[in-house]
Amino acid sequence: MSKSDYQFRHGYRFSRLQDQGFGGVLEFESGDLDAVLDTFARHADSILARFYAVRGLMVVKGLQAIAERPQALVELSRWFGPEVEDYHQTLTSPRFFHDSVNEILVLSNAEPCNHPPPPKPAVAPGERLPTRFPEQVNWHTDQSYRRPPPDVTLLLAVELPPRDQGQTLFADCTAAFAALDPQLQHRLEQLQGIHAPSWIGRSRAAVENGEQPLKLLPHQLPQRQPLVRRHPLSGEKSLYICEEKQMDYVDGPIAGLETGPQGEGAMLLRELLAHATRDEFVYTHEWEPGDLLVADNRNLLHCATWYDAAEHTRLMWRTTVMGNPGSEYAGEAKTWIPRDGSDVMTGMENA
Repeated sequence: MSKSDYQFRHGYRFSRLQDQGFGGVLEFESGDLDAVLDTFARHADSILARFYAVRGLMVVKGLQAIAERPQALVELSRWFGPEVEDYHQTLTSPRFFHDSVNEILVLSNAEPCNHPPPPKPAVAPGERLPTRFPEQVNWHTDQSYRRPPPDVTLLLAVELPPRDQGQTLFADCTAAFAALDPQLQHRLEQLQGIHAPSWIGRSRAAVENGEQPLKLLPHQLPQRQPLVRRHPLSGEKSLYICEEKQMDYVDGPIAGLETGPQGEGAMLLRELLAHATRDEFVYTHEWEPGDLLVADNRNLLHCATWYDAAEHTRLMWRTTVMGNPGSEYAGEAKTWIPRDGSDVMTGMENA
Protein backbone atom coordinates (compact mmCIF):
# COMPACT_ATOMS: atom_id res chain seq x y z
CA MET A 1 0.00 0.00 0.00
CA SER A 2 1.43 3.37 -0.97
CA LYS A 3 1.81 6.24 1.44
CA SER A 4 -0.90 8.24 -0.36
CA ASP A 5 -3.34 5.33 -0.02
CA TYR A 6 -2.75 5.26 3.72
CA GLN A 7 -3.51 8.90 4.53
CA PHE A 8 -5.69 8.63 7.66
CA ARG A 9 -7.40 5.56 6.23
CA HIS A 10 -7.55 3.93 9.65
CA GLY A 11 -7.58 7.12 11.70
CA TYR A 12 -3.82 7.62 11.62
CA ARG A 13 -1.03 8.45 9.22
CA PHE A 14 2.58 7.26 9.37
CA SER A 15 5.34 8.79 7.28
CA ARG A 16 9.12 8.75 7.33
CA LEU A 17 11.07 11.64 8.77
CA GLN A 18 12.27 13.73 5.87
CA ASP A 19 15.87 13.25 4.74
CA GLN A 20 16.56 10.69 7.44
CA GLY A 21 17.60 7.08 7.12
CA PHE A 22 15.63 6.23 10.25
CA GLY A 23 12.57 7.45 12.12
CA GLY A 24 8.96 8.18 11.33
CA VAL A 25 6.06 10.50 12.22
CA LEU A 26 2.71 9.24 13.53
CA GLU A 27 -0.31 11.56 13.30
CA PHE A 28 -3.89 10.88 14.30
CA GLU A 29 -6.96 12.09 12.45
CA SER A 30 -8.74 13.01 15.68
CA GLY A 31 -7.25 15.19 18.41
CA ASP A 32 -9.50 13.62 21.05
CA LEU A 33 -7.34 11.61 23.45
CA ASP A 34 -9.84 8.75 23.83
CA ALA A 35 -10.05 8.47 20.05
CA VAL A 36 -6.24 8.40 19.83
CA LEU A 37 -5.98 5.63 22.43
CA ASP A 38 -8.71 3.64 20.68
CA THR A 39 -7.05 4.02 17.27
CA PHE A 40 -3.70 2.94 18.69
CA ALA A 41 -5.29 -0.09 20.37
CA ARG A 42 -7.09 -1.19 17.19
CA HIS A 43 -4.02 -0.80 14.98
CA ALA A 44 -1.18 -1.46 17.42
CA ASP A 45 0.33 -4.31 15.39
CA SER A 46 0.54 -2.17 12.26
CA ILE A 47 1.88 0.89 14.10
CA LEU A 48 4.50 -1.15 15.95
CA ALA A 49 5.61 -2.85 12.72
CA ARG A 50 6.16 0.58 11.19
CA PHE A 51 7.99 1.76 14.30
CA TYR A 52 10.49 -1.09 14.10
CA ALA A 53 10.78 -0.78 10.30
CA VAL A 54 12.24 2.72 10.80
CA ARG A 55 14.65 1.45 13.47
CA GLY A 56 12.66 2.48 16.50
CA LEU A 57 12.27 6.24 16.37
CA MET A 58 8.74 7.63 16.18
CA VAL A 59 7.50 11.19 16.62
CA VAL A 60 3.84 11.17 17.68
CA LYS A 61 2.15 14.52 17.16
CA GLY A 62 -0.64 16.33 18.95
CA LEU A 63 -0.80 14.68 22.38
CA GLN A 64 -1.09 17.84 24.51
CA ALA A 65 -4.10 16.34 26.31
CA ILE A 66 -1.87 13.82 28.10
CA ALA A 67 -0.58 16.67 30.29
CA GLU A 68 -4.03 16.71 31.93
CA ARG A 69 -4.32 12.93 32.00
CA PRO A 70 -0.88 11.47 32.75
CA GLN A 71 -2.08 7.89 33.09
CA ALA A 72 -2.71 7.94 29.34
CA LEU A 73 1.06 8.05 28.80
CA VAL A 74 1.32 4.78 30.71
CA GLU A 75 -1.51 3.30 28.64
CA LEU A 76 0.33 4.12 25.41
CA SER A 77 3.61 2.86 26.81
CA ARG A 78 2.18 -0.59 27.46
CA TRP A 79 1.99 -1.28 23.72
CA PHE A 80 5.79 -1.18 23.49
CA GLY A 81 6.60 -3.97 25.93
CA PRO A 82 5.35 -6.15 28.75
CA GLU A 83 6.48 -3.90 31.63
CA VAL A 84 6.22 -0.13 32.07
CA GLU A 85 8.76 0.53 34.80
CA ASP A 86 7.92 1.84 38.25
CA TYR A 87 10.60 4.48 38.93
CA HIS A 88 10.19 4.01 42.67
CA GLN A 89 11.73 0.57 42.14
CA THR A 90 14.70 1.58 39.94
CA LEU A 91 17.92 3.46 40.67
CA THR A 92 16.18 6.84 40.51
CA SER A 93 16.30 9.77 42.92
CA PRO A 94 12.92 10.82 44.36
CA ARG A 95 13.33 14.33 42.94
CA PHE A 96 12.52 12.85 39.52
CA PHE A 97 9.27 11.19 40.63
CA HIS A 98 5.95 12.29 39.18
CA ASP A 99 3.57 13.40 41.95
CA SER A 100 0.88 10.82 41.19
CA VAL A 101 2.05 8.24 38.61
CA ASN A 102 4.91 5.96 39.64
CA GLU A 103 5.70 5.01 36.05
CA ILE A 104 6.45 8.60 34.99
CA LEU A 105 9.82 10.23 35.48
CA VAL A 106 9.97 14.03 35.45
CA LEU A 107 12.81 15.89 33.71
CA SER A 108 12.74 19.61 34.42
CA ASN A 109 14.87 22.52 35.57
CA ALA A 110 12.00 23.56 37.88
CA GLU A 111 11.51 22.56 41.52
CA PRO A 112 11.71 19.93 42.92
CA CYS A 113 13.49 18.17 40.05
CA ASN A 114 16.16 20.84 39.43
CA HIS A 115 17.58 18.97 36.47
CA PRO A 116 19.85 21.44 34.65
CA PRO A 117 20.39 21.57 30.90
CA PRO A 118 23.68 20.50 29.34
CA PRO A 119 26.33 23.21 28.95
CA LYS A 120 25.93 25.72 26.15
CA PRO A 121 28.17 24.83 23.21
CA ALA A 122 30.52 27.38 21.71
CA VAL A 123 28.51 28.44 18.66
CA ALA A 124 29.08 31.66 16.74
CA PRO A 125 26.01 33.64 15.58
CA GLY A 126 24.52 31.97 12.54
CA GLU A 127 26.31 28.66 13.07
CA ARG A 128 24.28 25.45 13.31
CA LEU A 129 23.96 23.47 16.51
CA PRO A 130 26.89 21.06 16.99
CA THR A 131 25.62 17.52 17.28
CA ARG A 132 28.74 15.39 17.07
CA PHE A 133 30.65 14.13 20.09
CA PRO A 134 32.70 15.63 21.77
CA GLU A 135 31.33 19.10 20.83
CA GLN A 136 27.89 17.81 21.90
CA VAL A 137 28.04 15.96 25.21
CA ASN A 138 25.86 13.48 27.10
CA TRP A 139 25.03 11.06 24.30
CA HIS A 140 23.55 8.04 26.09
CA THR A 141 20.94 5.32 26.19
CA ASP A 142 18.60 5.36 29.18
CA GLN A 143 19.66 3.60 32.38
CA SER A 144 22.25 1.37 30.71
CA TYR A 145 23.75 0.75 34.16
CA ARG A 146 21.10 -1.90 34.85
CA ARG A 147 20.84 -5.46 33.53
CA PRO A 148 18.65 -6.03 31.67
CA PRO A 149 18.51 -2.41 30.47
CA PRO A 150 15.19 -0.90 29.33
CA ASP A 151 13.99 -1.50 25.79
CA VAL A 152 12.04 1.61 24.82
CA THR A 153 11.75 5.20 26.10
CA LEU A 154 8.72 7.45 25.61
CA LEU A 155 9.33 11.19 26.14
CA LEU A 156 6.47 13.72 26.21
CA ALA A 157 6.87 17.49 25.83
CA VAL A 158 4.77 19.20 28.53
CA GLU A 159 6.44 22.63 28.70
CA LEU A 160 9.11 23.87 26.32
CA PRO A 161 11.74 26.59 25.87
CA PRO A 162 11.86 28.40 22.50
CA ARG A 163 12.05 26.17 19.43
CA ASP A 164 15.75 26.80 18.82
CA GLN A 165 16.68 25.52 22.32
CA GLY A 166 16.30 22.24 24.20
CA GLN A 167 16.28 19.96 21.18
CA THR A 168 16.74 16.22 21.48
CA LEU A 169 19.22 14.44 19.21
CA PHE A 170 19.08 10.80 18.15
CA ALA A 171 21.83 8.69 16.57
CA ASP A 172 21.23 5.53 14.53
CA CYS A 173 23.72 3.05 15.99
CA THR A 174 22.67 0.32 13.56
CA ALA A 175 23.79 2.35 10.56
CA ALA A 176 26.86 3.47 12.49
CA PHE A 177 27.90 -0.13 13.18
CA ALA A 178 27.29 -1.18 9.58
CA ALA A 179 29.61 1.62 8.40
CA LEU A 180 32.58 0.35 10.43
CA ASP A 181 35.42 -1.68 8.99
CA PRO A 182 34.58 -5.42 9.23
CA GLN A 183 37.72 -6.15 11.25
CA LEU A 184 36.74 -3.49 13.81
CA GLN A 185 33.19 -4.85 13.86
CA HIS A 186 34.53 -8.30 14.74
CA ARG A 187 36.76 -6.89 17.48
CA LEU A 188 33.91 -4.91 19.04
CA GLU A 189 31.67 -7.98 19.14
CA GLN A 190 34.11 -9.55 21.57
CA LEU A 191 34.08 -6.58 24.00
CA GLN A 192 31.88 -5.29 26.81
CA GLY A 193 31.41 -1.77 28.11
CA ILE A 194 31.10 -1.09 31.86
CA HIS A 195 28.15 1.20 32.51
CA ALA A 196 27.60 3.12 35.77
CA PRO A 197 25.26 5.80 37.17
CA SER A 198 26.70 9.28 36.69
CA TRP A 199 26.55 10.16 40.40
CA ILE A 200 28.66 7.38 41.97
CA GLY A 201 32.10 8.89 41.31
CA ARG A 202 33.16 6.66 38.41
CA SER A 203 32.53 8.95 35.43
CA ARG A 204 35.38 10.36 33.39
CA ALA A 205 35.12 13.77 35.09
CA ALA A 206 34.94 12.23 38.58
CA VAL A 207 38.07 10.16 38.01
CA GLU A 208 39.95 13.09 36.49
CA ASN A 209 38.96 15.24 39.50
CA GLY A 210 40.11 12.62 42.00
CA GLU A 211 36.68 12.03 43.51
CA GLN A 212 36.27 9.10 45.88
CA PRO A 213 33.79 6.59 44.40
CA LEU A 214 30.72 5.81 46.50
CA LYS A 215 30.61 2.55 48.40
CA LEU A 216 27.90 0.57 46.65
CA LEU A 217 25.52 -2.17 47.63
CA PRO A 218 25.46 -5.22 45.34
CA HIS A 219 22.36 -4.06 43.46
CA GLN A 220 23.97 -0.67 42.70
CA LEU A 221 27.18 -1.94 41.09
CA PRO A 222 28.20 -0.99 37.54
CA GLN A 223 27.07 -3.45 34.89
CA ARG A 224 28.77 -4.90 31.84
CA GLN A 225 26.92 -4.65 28.54
CA PRO A 226 27.97 -5.88 25.09
CA LEU A 227 29.48 -3.17 22.87
CA VAL A 228 27.43 -4.67 20.03
CA ARG A 229 23.84 -5.79 20.52
CA ARG A 230 21.67 -7.78 18.13
CA HIS A 231 18.14 -6.42 18.08
CA PRO A 232 15.71 -9.13 19.25
CA LEU A 233 13.12 -8.24 16.58
CA SER A 234 15.07 -7.09 13.51
CA GLY A 235 18.21 -9.16 14.08
CA GLU A 236 20.34 -6.15 13.13
CA LYS A 237 23.54 -5.40 15.02
CA SER A 238 24.09 -2.02 16.68
CA LEU A 239 26.68 -0.26 18.75
CA TYR A 240 25.66 -0.08 22.42
CA ILE A 241 27.70 2.67 24.05
CA CYS A 242 27.28 5.69 26.30
CA GLU A 243 29.09 8.96 26.79
CA GLU A 244 31.57 9.50 29.56
CA LYS A 245 29.15 10.41 32.39
CA GLN A 246 27.48 6.99 32.21
CA MET A 247 30.54 4.74 31.95
CA ASP A 248 32.87 3.40 34.63
CA TYR A 249 36.37 4.92 34.34
CA VAL A 250 37.65 3.18 37.47
CA ASP A 251 37.35 -0.38 36.14
CA GLY A 252 36.67 0.52 32.50
CA PRO A 253 35.13 1.97 30.43
CA ILE A 254 35.72 -1.20 28.35
CA ALA A 255 36.38 -4.48 30.11
CA GLY A 256 39.74 -6.01 29.37
CA LEU A 257 41.28 -2.84 27.98
CA GLU A 258 43.49 -0.32 29.78
CA THR A 259 41.34 1.57 32.30
CA GLY A 260 40.97 5.27 33.09
CA PRO A 261 40.35 8.49 31.14
CA GLN A 262 43.54 8.14 29.08
CA GLY A 263 43.50 4.37 28.70
CA GLU A 264 42.97 2.27 25.59
CA GLY A 265 39.33 1.70 26.50
CA ALA A 266 38.62 5.42 26.78
CA MET A 267 40.27 6.11 23.44
CA LEU A 268 38.23 3.43 21.71
CA LEU A 269 35.00 4.67 23.30
CA ARG A 270 35.66 8.25 22.16
CA GLU A 271 36.40 7.01 18.65
CA LEU A 272 33.10 5.11 18.55
CA LEU A 273 31.07 8.03 19.97
CA ALA A 274 32.51 10.43 17.40
CA HIS A 275 31.73 7.93 14.65
CA ALA A 276 28.16 7.15 15.78
CA THR A 277 27.23 10.85 16.03
CA ARG A 278 28.34 11.86 12.55
CA ASP A 279 25.78 13.96 10.68
CA GLU A 280 24.58 11.10 8.48
CA PHE A 281 23.51 9.10 11.55
CA VAL A 282 21.84 11.92 13.55
CA TYR A 283 18.31 13.34 13.68
CA THR A 284 17.65 16.63 15.51
CA HIS A 285 14.15 16.97 16.92
CA GLU A 286 12.76 20.48 17.31
CA TRP A 287 10.04 20.03 19.89
CA GLU A 288 6.46 21.25 19.62
CA PRO A 289 3.92 21.10 22.48
CA GLY A 290 2.31 17.68 22.71
CA ASP A 291 5.08 15.85 20.85
CA LEU A 292 5.73 12.33 22.10
CA LEU A 293 9.00 10.73 21.03
CA VAL A 294 9.27 6.96 21.20
CA ALA A 295 12.85 5.70 20.98
CA ASP A 296 14.39 2.23 21.03
CA ASN A 297 17.25 2.16 23.55
CA ARG A 298 18.57 -1.08 22.08
CA ASN A 299 19.88 0.61 18.93
CA LEU A 300 19.70 4.40 19.38
CA LEU A 301 21.68 7.00 21.30
CA HIS A 302 20.10 10.29 22.32
CA CYS A 303 20.94 13.50 24.14
CA ALA A 304 19.32 16.80 25.08
CA THR A 305 20.79 20.15 24.03
CA TRP A 306 21.27 23.40 25.93
CA TYR A 307 18.46 25.83 26.74
CA ASP A 308 18.37 29.02 28.79
CA ALA A 309 17.20 27.65 32.16
CA ALA A 310 17.32 31.11 33.74
CA GLU A 311 14.58 32.32 31.38
CA HIS A 312 12.63 29.20 30.45
CA THR A 313 11.20 26.02 31.92
CA ARG A 314 11.54 22.70 30.15
CA LEU A 315 9.25 19.99 31.49
CA MET A 316 9.30 16.50 30.02
CA TRP A 317 7.64 13.30 31.17
CA ARG A 318 9.35 9.98 30.51
CA THR A 319 8.41 6.33 30.73
CA THR A 320 10.61 3.33 30.05
CA VAL A 321 9.42 -0.06 28.90
CA MET A 322 11.27 -3.35 29.31
CA GLY A 323 10.83 -7.04 28.71
CA ASN A 324 12.60 -7.98 25.46
CA PRO A 325 16.31 -7.09 25.76
CA GLY A 326 17.57 -9.95 23.59
CA SER A 327 19.02 -13.42 23.97
CA GLU A 328 22.18 -12.26 25.75
CA TYR A 329 20.00 -11.39 28.77
CA ALA A 330 17.81 -14.50 28.70
CA GLY A 331 16.71 -15.61 32.13
CA GLU A 332 18.53 -12.84 34.02
CA ALA A 333 17.07 -11.39 37.19
CA LYS A 334 16.91 -7.60 37.55
CA THR A 335 20.27 -6.50 38.92
CA TRP A 336 18.87 -3.38 40.61
CA ILE A 337 16.43 -5.16 42.91
CA PRO A 338 17.96 -5.43 46.44
CA ARG A 339 18.26 -8.98 47.74
CA ASP A 340 19.00 -7.92 51.33
CA GLY A 341 15.85 -5.91 51.99
CA SER A 342 17.63 -2.54 51.71
CA ASP A 343 16.15 0.46 49.97
CA VAL A 344 17.04 0.77 46.29
CA MET A 345 18.73 4.17 46.79
CA THR A 346 20.50 3.50 50.11
CA GLY A 347 23.65 5.61 50.15
CA MET A 348 22.60 7.43 46.99
CA GLU A 349 20.12 9.81 48.60
CA ASN A 350 21.81 12.95 47.20
CA ALA A 351 21.81 11.73 43.59
